[in-house]
Amino acid sequence: MERLPERTGVYGYLQRPSLVDYPGHIAAVYFTSGCNFTCGYCHNAPLLGERTAGLSLGELKETVERFKVRDWINGVTITGGEPSLLPHLPALVSWFKEQNLDVKLDTNGSNPRLLKRMLPYLDYVAMDIKCALSSYPTFVSYNKTENIQASVDILKEWNGISEFRTTILEEFHSEEQMRQIIELIDGVALYTLQPFVPRDNLPDVSMRTMNRTSPDLLKSYAQMLAPHAGQVTIKGNS
Repeated sequence: MERLPERTGVYGYLQRPSLVDYPGHIAAVYFTSGCNFTCGYCHNAPLLGERTAGLSLGELKETVERFKVRDWINGVTITGGEPSLLPHLPALVSWFKEQNLDVKLDTNGSNPRLLKRMLPYLDYVAMDIKCALSSYPTFVSYNKTENIQASVDILKEWNGISEFRTTILEEFHSEEQMRQIIELIDGVALYTLQPFVPRDNLPDVSMRTMNRTSPDLLKSYAQMLAPHAGQVTIKGNS
C-alpha cells in the first residue's frame, strides 16, 4: 500500500476523543472534506465543499501522539464529508494502523470497489442508509444506486464489524420508505436509527425549522426492523 503523502487530506479533528463514535473504544475523530451527496440535514455542512490538502503528516502525527499520552486513545474514526473520495484513503488507514490504533470508517457506500479493497485493513465500518434506493436521486442527489446496493452486499459478507444507520425525518421516512429500506438491508448484523435534529445551519433552509424526530416513531421503526437485523439500536433518543 502506498505511503501517506505530506498533505494528508485530513481536514480537521475533534479536540477531544469520543466515547460514542467508535463503540468500545476511546477514539480520536478525524474529518475529510468533500462529499458526493447533498443531504439537506447534514450537520457537517462545512465539509461538503471541495476537498482540501488538510493537515500535514507532521501535524497529524502530533495529534495522535498527544491523544495517546493525554487521553489513552485506542482507535480512530475517519468520517466526513465522504472519506472514500480521498484518493489516498488506503494510505491514511494504513498509517493509523501503524500507530497501533483500530480504525473505524464512516461511509455513504458510494464507492464499493474501494470499500472492498479497504476491508482487510479496517476494524469497523458504519454505512449510512439515507432512504429507499428509489429515493436517493431526489433525497440526496445521487443516482448510482447500484453502488449503494453493492456496498450493502459487501458488508453483509464481511467478517468484521459493520453497522448500518438511518437518520429518520418524520416528514420523509414513511412506513413505505422503511419497508423498502428493510428489503435492502435484510439480514444485517446491526442497524441503528437516529433522530433528525434541527439546527440553524443546515444546508436545506426548510429543514432548519422541522420537528425533531419523536421517540415514539423511532421505537415503532425499531420494531419494524427488529426481525430483519441481528440487533437494532436507537441513538440520541433522549
